[in-house]
Amino acid sequence: MDDAHRRDALRRRSLLGACASLVACPALALAQAAAWPARPITLIVPWPAGGQTDITMRILADLASRQLGQSIVVDNKPGAAGTLVGPALRAAAPDGYVIGQLPLTLYRAPLQRKVAWDPLRDITPVIQISGVTFGIVVPADSGFQTFGDMVHWAREHPGSLTVGSTGIGSTAHLAMEDVLSREGVTYIHVPYKGTADQMLAVATKTLMVGVNSTGFAPYVETGKLRLLATFNAQRSKRWPQVPTLRELGHPQAVYTSPYGIGAPAAVDRAIIRKLHDAFRAALFDPVHLQEIAKYDQEPEYLNTEDYGRYVQQVTAHERELLARLGIALHAE
Repeated sequence: MDDAHRRDALRRRSLLGACASLVACPALALAQAAAWPARPITLIVPWPAGGQTDITMRILADLASRQLGQSIVVDNKPGAAGTLVGPALRAAAPDGYVIGQLPLTLYRAPLQRKVAWDPLRDITPVIQISGVTFGIVVPADSGFQTFGDMVHWAREHPGSLTVGSTGIGSTAHLAMEDVLSREGVTYIHVPYKGTADQMLAVATKTLMVGVNSTGFAPYVETGKLRLLATFNAQRSKRWPQVPTLRELGHPQAVYTSPYGIGAPAAVDRAIIRKLHDAFRAALFDPVHLQEIAKYDQEPEYLNTEDYGRYVQQVTAHERELLARLGIALHAE
């Protein structure tokens, strides 16, 4: 065989090998996805253990694990306003065995500071679960009987009002900043890692005002805290006597901070579909619905495609809000 024929034979073998790979690789991927999951799954919850989100996510994970036939182990990574799930998912293998709860702050963080991860690039949204009710609470015996009382006192004592949130850049922080800046109020912002420590600070009067999701519910219902207002579009069914900020002259102040479940980018679509289906069944399970109802939450389900579109839209909206408040990364 001369050199020309030898080269032709080598090329033909290379082409046949490439074609075989193209056929075998999808088949291998399908086989791997069909066998998934073959071991426990880790669910990153970027909030402290024992708080509202942690409790509801553990119940959701348990219900989803029954659908998948493998346990789902919760890994708490609190701090940084719930954004530590971002680098964790970026670093995880794209095999579906590490997933995470995606708070809205995850998409806000890169708009506020330089981070080594991009949620739109590094994370695949799987399913949107629910939103939360945010409210303004004070100690039960506080002199602030209404939101108006609080604003009046803060104007009379500039820079003296202490207000807590679940972290710089959290939805609670931005919601309160949005409202109080429009009221011309200056205050001291006190960030906390989670709900439990913040509510304890308000109940013990270490903190004058707390802004949080309805992890405050047990404190309000036991008479330790007073709820002054909520950030819902409509009054809460649980506290119909409490006005919304919209009613109090802030039509723009509607914040529910929807959250969902996500996986590392490049996870096989068949695995994403399995995760979606398992968590959708868990979302609408009566046990989960009963639990989130304790915190004045309802399902805000979006499937994988709609959730992906939503996070793109909300990122654009958040960019505009942060720029208006002067706290965007590239704000002038």
